[in-house]
Formats: sequence, C-alpha cells, structure tokens
Amino acid sequence: MHQDVRGLDVTTTSPKAVAHLDLAVADYLNYGTSASAEVKAALAEDPSCVLAQCYRGYLLMMLENPAVFPKLRQTLAELEQAGGDITERERLHLSALKAWVKGDLMNACLAWEQVLNQWPQDLMALKLHHTMAFYTGRNNVLRAVVAGALGAWDEATPGYSHVQGMYAYALEECGAYADAERWGRAAVEGNPEDLWAIHSVAHVMEMQGRFDEGADWLDYSRDDWANKNFFKAHVWWHRGLFHIVAENYDRALRVFDEDLSSLNSETYIDVSNQAAFLKRLQIAGVDVGNRWDLLAEHSATRIHDHILPFRDAHFCLALAAKGRFDTAREQIQSMAVFAKDGESWNARTTQAVLIPLCEAMIAYEGGDHAKACDILWPMRNELAPIGGSLAQRDLFAQILIDAAVRAGRLPMARNLLSERVALFPRGRRGWREYGKVLADLGELDLAAKAHRSAETLSSPAAA
Repeated sequence: MHQDVRGLDVTTTSPKAVAHLDLAVADYLNYGTSASAEVKAALAEDPSCVLAQCYRGYLLMMLENPAVFPKLRQTLAELEQAGGDITERERLHLSALKAWVKGDLMNACLAWEQVLNQWPQDLMALKLHHTMAFYTGRNNVLRAVVAGALGAWDEATPGYSHVQGMYAYALEECGAYADAERWGRAAVEGNPEDLWAIHSVAHVMEMQGRFDEGADWLDYSRDDWANKNFFKAHVWWHRGLFHIVAENYDRALRVFDEDLSSLNSETYIDVSNQAAFLKRLQIAGVDVGNRWDLLAEHSATRIHDHILPFRDAHFCLALAAKGRFDTAREQIQSMAVFAKDGESWNARTTQAVLIPLCEAMIAYEGGDHAKACDILWPMRNELAPIGGSLAQRDLFAQILIDAAVRAGRLPMARNLLSERVALFPRGRRGWREYGKVLADLGELDLAAKAHRSAETLSSPAAA
C-alpha cells in the first residue's frame, strides 16, 4: 500500500506506479496529452493495480467511441473475477466505471459522490463527476458536489486551483456570476495552465455581454496551447462566439478555419463545437460556404453511437444542415431502438428530449419552420438533460427564434426576443430583431425604442 500526492491510499506494491498515476491526474486536469501514457506507465510498473485499470477505463470512455466497449467489458470482467484485497475507494471507482460503460451516468455519479463523501481530496473522482454532471445538465448538482468537497482543500493541497476552477464554472451555471469570476480568476492565478478555469471566466463574460473583454481574455494562440489536448478547441470556440455576438463575422470565420478546423484529423472531427458555431453564423445571415461538408460526412458514421445525447444532437444538426435528411432520420430511428431497449438515464433522455429536439432540427433545416416551433416551444425550457452549458444550449433558443420569425409566428417571436434582450441586453442583433418583430406587429413605439437600443450599442461610446 502506498499513498498518492494527496495522501490517499493506493493498493499497489510500486511507488513508481503511484507517481505515474499522480502525473496522469495532473495532466488530465491540465488538459494535456500525456495522461494515457502515464497510466500505461503505471500499469507497466504494476499490472494488477486496480486504480490504474480504472483510470485507463475512464480515459478510454472519454474518447466517446463505441469501439472501446469490448475492451472495457473484458477488463471489468477480469477485475471482478480476480477479486483481491483493495480499498473501498477503489471498489467505488470500479463501480463508477462499470456504470459508465453501461451508459448509466447517474449511478456512476453516485459512486463518485460516495468516494467524495469519504475522500473529498480524490481529484479524479471530483473531475469525473463534474464532467458527467455537466453532460447531464444538472447545474445544482454540479455546484453542490464541488462545494461539498471544498472544505477539505486549501492552497497547500496539490491541485487546489483545479477545484477552484470547477467551483467557478458551477457557480456560473447557477447564475452567481460575480462569485464565479472571483473563483475563476483565483484559479487561473494559481495555475495559468488550467483551461477549465480560463473557460469558466469566459463563460461569465459571455453571460454578461462583455464581448471585447472576453475575446481579449481568450487571446491564446495555437503555439501557446501546443501541448494541450482537443479541449482547447472549445475554449477557442468561446472566443469565436464573442466575435459572432459583436458581429465581427470575418474574425469569427477565421477562428473557425484557423483554430477549430485545424484540429480535425482522420481520427477526430470536432462536430459539437464546429456545428454549433456554423449554425450561429448562419442564423446571423453569414454564408458559411462548404464548411458543413466534412461535419456531415463524419456525423453519418456516428449515427448509432448513443454515448451522450449532447453529441447525438450535434451529429443530427450537422446532417440536417447539410440536407442529409434521410441519414438524420435513420439516426432518429436508431435512437428510438436504443431508447426502447435501454433503462439508463441516457436512454430515457434520448426518448424524452433528444428525439423531439432532433425532429425539430430536421423540420427547421427542411423549411418547415411551423413544425419546428410546435416541437421546440413547449420544451424550450426543458433541454438541460441533453447536457452542455447554458451557452451551448442557447443555440436551440436561437433556432426557435429564427423558426418563429420565418414561420410568421410573430407573437411567439416577440415573446422570445423580449426574453432574449432581457437576458443579453448588450446584444445588438437581438435588439434589432426585436425591433423588427415589434414593427411587423404594429407596435411602432416599442419598435423604435428597441432600434434605439441597438443603435446605442453600435455607437463608439458604447464600445
């Protein structure tokens, strides 16, 4: 038995294995590229180390590729058959991995919560729970679990800045923007390499309409983050969003072409970030050319995945935006089979939320804007279970607004745009669209007021 850098017991005869696991956790939290290699090195030192096997499984699951499932199921079967004298913490990690492989994210999260109740300094359990609470859209859980562990951490504990960054993000998603920014800036000061903390502060700036400040905050180049994994694309995605909202569309397209698309490869296509980015540009009236082609081509190979509803939603978006409606409907049929045969959170969310959302996107892209409105309106405030952040799910609010305008549902559009300018009062395009809808409804005084708000935000004094 040896202890990790935070004093937690690890069942192994090899101190070198524990050292490699510490490095793996640090790299994983820093969004580096060597976590898998460090876990592999730990297993080379001690092939029987259960925690190393769990970490290996976790990293394979993060690939979001069904091809890893046979290997993971075999590993789990071998570990259960071997038994052995391991700690309760390691048993809980094993339970979490087993649930995750089954698509049962809720029980995986509960297992990590049990770990954190007894060992709140288990940074890997905290980060994995944070990630999966994010992908299940449970903001209050996101906040509560980090806050529940927070008292066991301080500046002297290795990895404390990561906990600060997670807490910052959780606070932002719960609307506590001032506290979120304070915790996030403290995290970045403690560890300038922490992309999650940097990203958490950017979320605050986005929700507060601080577009120029946000773009400056995220002014990192490919050279700056050459040693970072694919998550850097999501942070650049936020920088591009600041340009879109500020109506700097040429700069936004450069972010897409130079930063987001540059990460595409034969083995990895970043559909979620790139599809959401292109659709926002199109809604704003920007011609995106042939940029949907690769995303739709790759999405067609992923229609039977059903690993995360968030991913499936963006695969469907890319297919529908490209006009590949038959493939998108084939994906929905596959979702229906998956949901019918499964009992997990993933299956239930697919049936209740994801399938209707995808039907709405297909209708919208196919020009049936009235149908898109009929589907999206009653569920517009119930989309959290598909996962993602408030900023990411805002795409579907934008689609609904555009559909309502195009369908001539002007009272609906007025309602949605009134809500939007209240939420994002510094968004020029929102005020202009609101003014146009009000004018079309004959509410000329209110329309003039909305247009004046847009003009004020466009003036140099407002910059």
